[in-house]
Amino acid sequence: MSELSPSSEPAILRRAVSDAENRAASRRWWDTDADGYQEAHGSFLGDVDLVWCPEGLREEDARLLGKVKGARVLEIGCGAAAGSRWLDGQGADVTALDLSDGMLRHAKLAAERSGVYVPLVQADALALPFRDGTFDIAHTAFGAVPFITDTAALMREVFRVLRPGGAWVFATYHPMRWIFLDEPGETGLMAVNCYFDRRPYVEQDAAGVPTYVEQHRTFGDRVRELAAAGFVLCDVVEPEWPKGHEEIWGQWSPMRGRLFPGTAIFVARRPDAS
Repeated sequence: MSELSPSSEPAILRRAVSDAENRAASRRWWDTDADGYQEAHGSFLGDVDLVWCPEGLREEDARLLGKVKGARVLEIGCGAAAGSRWLDGQGADVTALDLSDGMLRHAKLAAERSGVYVPLVQADALALPFRDGTFDIAHTAFGAVPFITDTAALMREVFRVLRPGGAWVFATYHPMRWIFLDEPGETGLMAVNCYFDRRPYVEQDAAGVPTYVEQHRTFGDRVRELAAAGFVLCDVVEPEWPKGHEEIWGQWSPMRGRLFPGTAIFVARRPDAS
């Protein structure tokens, strides 16, 4: 869920939103929140690193993407593109994509700080501006997937731009998080929401215009979306909260992290042509 400033008092509810409302809210939110997000989390994510989740799992250790040297890699919802810059250093041919101009502005600033430049593309994840079979690997760490109304269409679009045998790895909120209150403390241990309620979490302004939208899918939904798109699901990683990690990130906290997972990382592959 979003991290609100003390002065923010939006209406918060669960309700249906149109695809147009959802896209507009996501773009406005991330354009407006880019500075605050990077100030809060930029040091944790780094300028040249692929950190999958608030638990701190790093691709350097997990190697979920497999062999990346020489691979054409697309990062969807790249934010400040730290992951793409790290992959560039591993010998990958990287393209970083995001809907938000504000986040891509930070990607440019981080490139200047680090001296690592990768191609940046501003585009909608549901209309990837690439030919079929362009990439060997596609990935995202909490980009796009939690914020798109039709994630089944996203899976199909990623499948389209991957070559046969290509990998699709995405980190998103663990589906079971939906049943708990969005708090890092003890109140966040109370199960109050229906796991099967797929209406999105919506924050809206006084005029009823959505300002932030987050979508929920069950574990079964995710598996069916991947299968329907043609992917083979290879693994689901549920990172454990590491000892000594005391940083609180939104609803992620050491207390909650010791009891149940906050992140699910789906590792899938487009089947080989054979």
